[in-house]
Amino acid sequence: MPRSRPKRTALGVAGALTAVLTAFAGAGAAPAQAATAPAAAGQVLVAPPAPPLQAQLQIQAQAQTQAAGSPTVSPAAPFDHVPANSDYRCDPGNLCTLVWDPTTGDYKIFYLYACARYSLSGWFGQGFYADNQSGGVRSYFYGANGAVLKSFTPDGGLNHTQDWTPVWAIRNC
Repeated sequence: MPRSRPKRTALGVAGALTAVLTAFAGAGAAPAQAATAPAAAGQVLVAPPAPPLQAQLQIQAQAQTQAAGSPTVSPAAPFDHVPANSDYRCDPGNLCTLVWDPTTGDYKIFYLYACARYSLSGWFGQGFYADNQSGGVRSYFYGANGAVLKSFTPDGGLNHTQDWTPVWAIRNC
């Protein structure tokens, strides 16, 4: 009899943990806002030219100094690599961010769809963003001290220039 209580306690804890993790995983996948229409093909945008060689070398030096490697976001978000001056899509519901990736020599584009505050690592130099979300959602770029550097609302996915060096976090909702 004394063994049945620890077994039930362990099963209860495991069940509760599973329920919490399932709820948390489902919440993390929520979009920044609900879609009001069927998803249309994303607006076709053109990636900007590559940064000048001097800027590329500076970005690479900053990344190496901080052992940053390829730019990342946390929590993780879908991403692609796009060559400079090439077409890319920013689908409805996304805040798309382009940052120069010194490890590949092209832009790394993150599709920030799930509503979250994303911590940035390895983001240096001039980049771009396009906000193709809908509704009254407001997005924020934060600096190292947590202060808001910029806030904006969706504008149909137009390309905007952004210096990523002072940006430490992005909230897309």
